[in-house]
Amino acid sequence: MAAVEELGYVADSNASRLRSGRHSLAGIVVPDLTNPMFAAFVSTLEGLARDDGFDLLVVSSANTPEQEAERLNAIRSWRPAGLIVIPCDGGLAARLPRGGYPALVVADRIPDEAAFDLVAVDNARAAGAITAHLASQGYRTCLVVGTTLAISNVRERWEGAVAAAGTMTLQFLDVGLDPSAVRARLKAHLSRPLRADALFSLDHVTSLIAYQTIADLGLDMPGDIAFASFDETEWMRLVRPPITAVSQPVEDMARASWKRLMRRISGEDCDAETVRLTCSIAIRGSSLRRSDKDASRPD
Repeated sequence: MAAVEELGYVADSNASRLRSGRHSLAGIVVPDLTNPMFAAFVSTLEGLARDDGFDLLVVSSANTPEQEAERLNAIRSWRPAGLIVIPCDGGLAARLPRGGYPALVVADRIPDEAAFDLVAVDNARAAGAITAHLASQGYRTCLVVGTTLAISNVRERWEGAVAAAGTMTLQFLDVGLDPSAVRARLKAHLSRPLRADALFSLDHVTSLIAYQTIADLGLDMPGDIAFASFDETEWMRLVRPPITAVSQPVEDMARASWKRLMRRISGEDCDAETVRLTCSIAIRGSSLRRSDKDASRPD
């Protein structure tokens, strides 16, 4: 122990795993660690992994397919026992290295191929609840804002919004992933004399930029435009009026993903499984007509 202290020796965990044959490392790939949802997802997984004696290797793909492919290939050198991936888009299968991974679970974003274990939310139903609410308030037109329909859960949310909109007219605005472009496109639409009665943002990043843009233009909410978001974060409950939002069960998604990964790592031979979790909807003042603002409530 004196020699260890003098030399600053640290055990090589990779060598230990190879010698013992015990794989106690799992990999996590997410699109963006600055996104509060993905950060909460990883934080929950850290606790679950610790309880099961695993270390986590967490990497970000920066929301780009090329970087995701590079990360998926590089992470194999660590010889993880399994992998949980929130992919950039539906094309995950094409970006996996040859031979893939013995245990892999996909979360949140739905791959184009059905050969993966998947844990996600019921995007269409939750988005439909928002547009049905907006229509019930008498709004006639709604601008639905999303990064890109190439991302599967954005596409599902748009389809669900359309299906439940009734007589309310919807328009989809593809704003991309660059914040400056999102801001510019939103400002251009919201500055029009005949803007939509309501705005429904399909993810946290566009929600924050949309809220800031509405404020910058001096628009009253919901008098000039009603507002709702798919991803709820804490600030939405603190502003005035508070924001109508869909809350995703992020911790439950992480727990279900980890449970499925542990089954795969244990060698369980079973077909790919899809788990869909239910979101909750909070109706608040940002989408209620003036006479109804006191009735804002969580559903």
